[in-house]
Amino acid sequence: MAVPRNMRKIMCWEDLEAPGKSFLPRALWEFVSAGVEGALSRDGNRTAFDEVWLIPRVLKDVTGRSMDCTLFDKKYDAPFGIAPMGACALFGYQADLNFARAARAANVPYVMSGSALIPMEKIVEANPDVWFQAYVDADRSAIAGLADRAWNAGFRHFAVTVDVPVPGNRGSSLRSGFGYPVRPNARIAFDGLSHPRWLLRTFFRTLMTSGMPHLENTGAQRGIPIISGKAPGRTHVRDALDWEDMKWLRDRWQGKLLLKGVLSAEDAKTAREIGLDGLFVSNHGGRQLDTALSPLKALPAIAAEKGDMTLMYDGGIRRGTDVIKALAMGADCVLAGRPFLYAAALGEQEGVAHAIDLMKQEVYRNLALLGCNDLSNLASRLA
Repeated sequence: MAVPRNMRKIMCWEDLEAPGKSFLPRALWEFVSAGVEGALSRDGNRTAFDEVWLIPRVLKDVTGRSMDCTLFDKKYDAPFGIAPMGACALFGYQADLNFARAARAANVPYVMSGSALIPMEKIVEANPDVWFQAYVDADRSAIAGLADRAWNAGFRHFAVTVDVPVPGNRGSSLRSGFGYPVRPNARIAFDGLSHPRWLLRTFFRTLMTSGMPHLENTGAQRGIPIISGKAPGRTHVRDALDWEDMKWLRDRWQGKLLLKGVLSAEDAKTAREIGLDGLFVSNHGGRQLDTALSPLKALPAIAAEKGDMTLMYDGGIRRGTDVIKALAMGADCVLAGRPFLYAAALGEQEGVAHAIDLMKQEVYRNLALLGCNDLSNLASRLA
């Protein structure tokens, strides 16, 4: 795909942050970019990579190198993909659909969010290989309704987020006025009006084509509108969910069942013992418990307990060397969120495609610089 004109100077994922901040209203920018409380976990996700060093091997013929990655018998063209993120269509026009289409074209994984503003049925139609990430509470009838809807839509991978028993203390988002739903006020209105490119290209365009966005995938039926002065707030409390619920869901769900938000090797062991298929090693982008361990630091111990489970890594990925380090430390695949959301906001499907291509180039180049022909011997390159 052609690179969007406004993204032609984007040469790496770090370049996406400044134009993303300029394009998005402050409330949206702070919702996606901020961490929780002191943002120590968010920042720690990045700094953890600075503590890991690589040892290249020289005089290796790497002309036949490959970065192919196989997950659950599906072969992908790269060992990274797009992480689930909520309310993306409020940031970029039809962002979830553009993630799905770009991921399908590039043959990389994409995990859609249960907080997406586009119905799951449309997303899986655009990309039949999409995985579904769910927020569920301990109401098994509600879990069953959502799981049945996902299965009937065509999803075969169901990832339950387990690190949000209660909402994190996201003070910056609350101060800027972002919540579920967003409550209209003068500050929010001024915020939108002062960002006319977003207002025209994303918000008004969405209203004209499909009306007010709703949380479409939180249950068997359509959820609340994303902007409303009267709609009830979305229920966030899931503190009664436990391992017995996961055992019940394991018996019920016919496809691959994964947990998202695991940092403990003991939890990994329990997940393996009850027959789960995979884990997302993640601290929710540093947006739940501040000072929660960086997933990169948790990864080796969890990898030692994974057995036959597949490990997805999520947290702080910005460079090809980050992808390589996470894979070398035990991940089977790596996911990233914020950079892809900025790319979708700035350039829609073409922007996401450009972000994917940039990271493919970095990983492919770094394999050569490390003297590796594939992903299987990356661990030997750790210092």
